[in-house]
Amino acid sequence: MAASKQPSGFGRMAHMQAPKIALLTVIAMMAFAANSILNRIALAHGEVDALTYTGVRLAAGAIMLALILAYRGTGLRLGQIGGSLAGAMALFGYAIAFSFAYLELGAGTGALLLFASVQICMLGWAIGKGERPGPFEWAGFVVAILFLALLLMPGLTAPDPQGAVLMLGAGFAWAVYTLIGRGSIAPITDTAGNFIRCLPVTLLLILPGLLAQTTSPAGWIYAAASGALASGLGYAVWYSVLPALTRSTAAFVQLTVPAIAAAGGVIFIAEPLTLRLALCSGGILGGVGLAVWGAETRRRRVPRP
Repeated sequence: MAASKQPSGFGRMAHMQAPKIALLTVIAMMAFAANSILNRIALAHGEVDALTYTGVRLAAGAIMLALILAYRGTGLRLGQIGGSLAGAMALFGYAIAFSFAYLELGAGTGALLLFASVQICMLGWAIGKGERPGPFEWAGFVVAILFLALLLMPGLTAPDPQGAVLMLGAGFAWAVYTLIGRGSIAPITDTAGNFIRCLPVTLLLILPGLLAQTTSPAGWIYAAASGALASGLGYAVWYSVLPALTRSTAAFVQLTVPAIAAAGGVIFIAEPLTLRLALCSGGILGGVGLAVWGAETRRRRVPRP
């Protein structure tokens, strides 16, 4: 979910005051967590099927992002859509795996698996590209992997294996999406373009449920809210505030997403917060946090040419 600086318009943050930055950051993190909560509520209660949910979410996200670009005065032009086909494919892969995973997973567990797999994939990619982590990064990486393995070990409170594999796949797809968009000078425009490129497929996903009338009004609302508010508007707020945050701060604040999702699952869906989930959450997020801190410390020590 990282992006580079916004050039102008909605995303300009150079002179934003600290309280406003903090408020917008909190809103973005709550929006990301809301994706897990809304998806789980809709699917767990049988309000909508996973395919229709995915289609409506992506379509609503495309509409919201197009409206945001129009508001900023940088509306989409025919033949000049941002993003890429590869980015759209990665986005769709994430969204479809995310939806099916939540047929079996709780909101907090799903968000934790998603977050952990994204961060682990990103760290693995950096190592594969020749970056040499320091001792704290390696320690954090190993701790996160061990606690993730502990979470997935068979047992009464272990997450559903199929759901876990799907969510790990969603995390891998999102990591790929992030890497494809790395260095973008207009992340909102590119994100909108990727959502729009998904529209032909999303319409095919929505049509069967629409014809069979298998989706309740509540299901449509949950999916549309996830796409338009938690995804479209949430991404826009996050990308707009990123220029005001350091890399380490941006990474650390995202550690709150699984915790917010877990709390929302307990409050809104009455999901149990097991000792195993709490312990593994602390271990995984603590390990990732240690790795991020170690990476930032190492970069600061590297002399600039």
